[in-house]
Amino acid sequence: MIGTENEVKTDTWMSRRVLLKKDGMGFSFHETTIFPGGQTHIHYQNHLEAVWVVEGDGEIETIADGKKYKLEPGVVYALDKNDEHWLRGGKEPLRVICVFNPPLTGLEVHDEKGVYPIVEDQAA
Repeated sequence: MIGTENEVKTDTWMSRRVLLKKDGMGFSFHETTIFPGGQTHIHYQNHLEAVWVVEGDGEIETIADGKKYKLEPGVVYALDKNDEHWLRGGKEPLRVICVFNPPLTGLEVHDEKGVYPIVEDQAA
């Protein structure tokens, strides 16, 4: 996984995409690290995501109401209304396990609006 096309990196996070659409499970499964101090604008309009924090610290802020939620090991969050939000890393790397529905193909990156577009790939 490390160093393959299934490890996607940006300036603020790194995602290891373990199970993808091509695996036929009906969801995708990822291990993601948010770098300390990193901030990512996210608005999954096409996907639902559940996140389990396993290490580190950070916060999520829902943009509609400005509420902030502390992220630490053991916290699970699921933005079931495609909530637009900020995901911020804290002092330590924030390591999370994520599940997406519909599953990601592995080619997605956030666009300028924080959205993962629907990607149709040949291996789907």
